[in-house]
Amino acid sequence: MARHLSSSLAYTAATSKTLTPLPSTSASVLLHAFSTTTDAPPSDPPPPESPASSSSAGDGDGESPRKARRGGGGGGGGGGGESPDRLDETICYMMARRPWTTRLQNSIRSLCPHLDRDVVVGVLRGARHPSHALRFFRWVEKTGFRHDQSTYAEMVSILARASMLNHARCLILDDMPKRLVSPDEPMLAALLDAYGRSRIPQEVVKLFRRMPDLGVPRTVRSYDAFFKAILRSGRVLMAKRVFNSMLRDGIAPHLSTYHALLWGFCLSAKMDTAARFFADMKERGIAPEPVAYNTLLNGWVRAKKMDDADKVFAEMARTDCPPNSISYNIMIKGYVSVGRVDDALRLFGEMAAKGLRPSEKTFAALMPGLCDDTSRTAEARKALDEMAERRLTPKDKSIFFRLVSTLCKSGDLDGAIEAHKKSGQFKHVVVDPMQYSVLIESLCKGGNYSSAVQTLDEVLEKGTLSDPQTPALEASAYNPMIEHLCGNGETKKAETFFRQLMKKGVDDTVAFNNLIRGHAKEGVPESAMEILSIMTRRGVATEAESYALLVDSFLKKGEPADARSALDSMMEQGHMPSPSLFRSVMVALFDDGRVQTASRVMKSMIEKGVKENMDMVHKILEALFMRGHVEEALGRINLMLNNECFPDFDKLLVTLCDSGKAMEAQKLADFGLERDCDISFSSYDRVLDALYVEGKTLPAYSILCKIKAKGGVVDQKGCEALIKSLNAEGNTKQADILSRVLAGKEPLLPKKGKRVAMAAH
Repeated sequence: MARHLSSSLAYTAATSKTLTPLPSTSASVLLHAFSTTTDAPPSDPPPPESPASSSSAGDGDGESPRKARRGGGGGGGGGGGESPDRLDETICYMMARRPWTTRLQNSIRSLCPHLDRDVVVGVLRGARHPSHALRFFRWVEKTGFRHDQSTYAEMVSILARASMLNHARCLILDDMPKRLVSPDEPMLAALLDAYGRSRIPQEVVKLFRRMPDLGVPRTVRSYDAFFKAILRSGRVLMAKRVFNSMLRDGIAPHLSTYHALLWGFCLSAKMDTAARFFADMKERGIAPEPVAYNTLLNGWVRAKKMDDADKVFAEMARTDCPPNSISYNIMIKGYVSVGRVDDALRLFGEMAAKGLRPSEKTFAALMPGLCDDTSRTAEARKALDEMAERRLTPKDKSIFFRLVSTLCKSGDLDGAIEAHKKSGQFKHVVVDPMQYSVLIESLCKGGNYSSAVQTLDEVLEKGTLSDPQTPALEASAYNPMIEHLCGNGETKKAETFFRQLMKKGVDDTVAFNNLIRGHAKEGVPESAMEILSIMTRRGVATEAESYALLVDSFLKKGEPADARSALDSMMEQGHMPSPSLFRSVMVALFDDGRVQTASRVMKSMIEKGVKENMDMVHKILEALFMRGHVEEALGRINLMLNNECFPDFDKLLVTLCDSGKAMEAQKLADFGLERDCDISFSSYDRVLDALYVEGKTLPAYSILCKIKAKGGVVDQKGCEALIKSLNAEGNTKQADILSRVLAGKEPLLPKKGKRVAMAAH
């Protein structure tokens, strides 16, 4: 005793260094040393002390050891003046905050070297987790504590509630016999009930049959637990056999027995059996209580046999236990389930007349019948108002959605809006996204877009669509809303709304294209282009009209290069731009000085088989020649010829010659001659004159030879002047060939002459 006292004093002194000094070294010091919270749940009151404990010898002054430990100055019980409840809480707190290690076990021993039954039971009851209680239960045996029936009963109860059934079974069937501790009936009844809740009827039967072997006689209590456990699994025949066996053994059933049997038979929809047992109960002189009546009522209602339920309900009214609010709730629910809503309303009114206050279950039973009937929307709204007034939140939150849907279906949009707003007044009610969907769709169909927009604002404000667990709105709701917003200058809001839908996997073509149109009309083509990029990445089909609006928006904004990119994207997606769209882009690029880019648009147009806009094509070709892009211009002309589009060669040649572009004109003329294009000889004369004026004798000679070879008539004087120029420049061979050609002594298409002409070119 002295050793324990000195160690406790040392522990208290060490602890008090870190805490505010108190008047005495009480157990509150220890409590603060191990706990910093004040919200730990209080333990159950300790059971009364056993006779052995109270009659134990004291230390000379008549005190019991328990009392001596409480009053000792720093003794081993954890400090003077501490109640066992406070000590229990401290140990539970320590187990909850720290892992179960040897260090924790030593701390508990230092706190309470001698654990008695009251402390152990208190710790088991106050443990934060069943595993904590089981570890403590196993450990205290090693400290010398001997478990008795009360500690085993507490542990089995804890394990049964937590469905740790193997542990509970081992305690009863293995541990207790080894320690010569007998189980009692409440302990086994708790395990029977736990097996039943876990749907393990075979273990229920085994344990029930072993009760006599364990020295536990079966009474009504264990029979009741057995019946309820096996009837959870539908073992109706077994329940009837055991009931008959119970009667043969001379055990009279109680009211609780019939309650368990009626509950099980109704659960299995064995209503004829339930009715027979109900009659047997009355024959035995056991007066049914409201629980029995309500159980039978609920069974008939679940079987949708309301005539039989009516008989039971009428019988209740004639007895000493008239129908209570639960009875009315069951009957109202039953009437609604079979479509007898008028009878349900009658009972609802009867409740008020009898002073029975409707509960949330009453309205939950009645509202489905009112909400799904368009002819009863007025009564439904009245019931909803009463629920709101009494602050009764129904368990079934779908009634709000069903009422709003019915009101929308009946065309009462104002009532639907009011019911929707009313649903937001109930606590813990999160509006179903489908309710928003139905309401927005109906408001849009009814042309009430202002209310629809307000509802959408509510969706965005509450973040309803941000929850990954909630479904997206229906397309029939969001598409009209997005179309309206995009058509009225609120495309940005529409996009914010639709992006939340996109996060839920919505890839709606109609919505995407409406957003593109809206951004394009509002002069924000960049945003429209971003939407198009998203569509392309997701493989969503686009519309030609959307692209056309986007191109037109870029053009109006003065960004022809972006317009051209949008046009290319349009064609990549398989859409055919109209001739006017091609023209608009080409004109904008041309006017912006982007001739080559306009030329590429022209190329795309010709490849698509568009033969309009030839005036613009001529301008682009002319500009290409003027800027020295001869090869590109000739390539475009060749493409046109291959697609049966014929440019005005004469006009081009004359324009080039008048603009001092003789060499460009010569190349165009060569191109025309080689492909036998329809070019007048007067145009060739203009080209020859331009070349001669600029002193380009060899190119003129080449053209002249080709013209003569084609059978063209050339100016004799001009040819003679060209011959003189060739001789003067030292090109005597070409001059001699030209002279022979003019004299008719040289074939029109000599190979040598052709080579000379090509060399000159």
